[in-house]
Amino acid sequence: MTDSRAGKPTPAVENYLAAIYIMERDGETVIGRKLADWLGVSAPTVTITVKRMIESGWVEMAADKTISLTQAGREAAISVIRRHMLVELLLARILGVPWSQVHEEADRIEHSLSAETAARVARVVDYPDVCPHGNPIPGHEEATADLTPLLQAKLGVEYTLARVHEEAERNSELMAFLERHHLVPGTRIRLLELMPVNETVTVESAGNEVVLGLSVARCLWVSSAEKRAA
Repeated sequence: MTDSRAGKPTPAVENYLAAIYIMERDGETVIGRKLADWLGVSAPTVTITVKRMIESGWVEMAADKTISLTQAGREAAISVIRRHMLVELLLARILGVPWSQVHEEADRIEHSLSAETAARVARVVDYPDVCPHGNPIPGHEEATADLTPLLQAKLGVEYTLARVHEEAERNSELMAFLERHHLVPGTRIRLLELMPVNETVTVESAGNEVVLGLSVARCLWVSSAEKRAA
């Protein structure tokens, strides 16, 4: 049940709610600094916005300054993330928008998409469990539960790239890099070298070697090549 104080969230608030939901989903402690980094805004902006969100009933703040969604906030977050992912799927599958661009395009559309239109989009894209980047649509987290982080993959073993985390999606240049080097879900991939000292990993994708920073590699998940092919 949505809190009566909350009403309808603004697009800016929806962005905050989505970020908090993803962090909570991944078991992270949500604090203002992380939100500032995620959303690309200043710490004072986060402080002001979170205060207003608390007053509106979207979030709560504990004594240690950790932030969590209320029931109303969680419902609103699920709604905007679902709309965003459905738009991504429509853009990628039906309209042929490049994989690296669908997140940014969906950001422009998600806030104005009605529930009725979202339901139509879901039918058109055949009720998927994951978005084009392999991240789970809310309610389908089991679809990615058995994936392996790339940094935990065995050296030299062939896997299938299955997921690129939402954190990477926010960087359009990075997404274009990944697409250019065929590091998209469905591609066969091998972890060739892990160099903690240099903070890099080397992978083989589509027959080519690609060097990635650890921060990028942490955003990638794989599954066994045999399972994904089944």
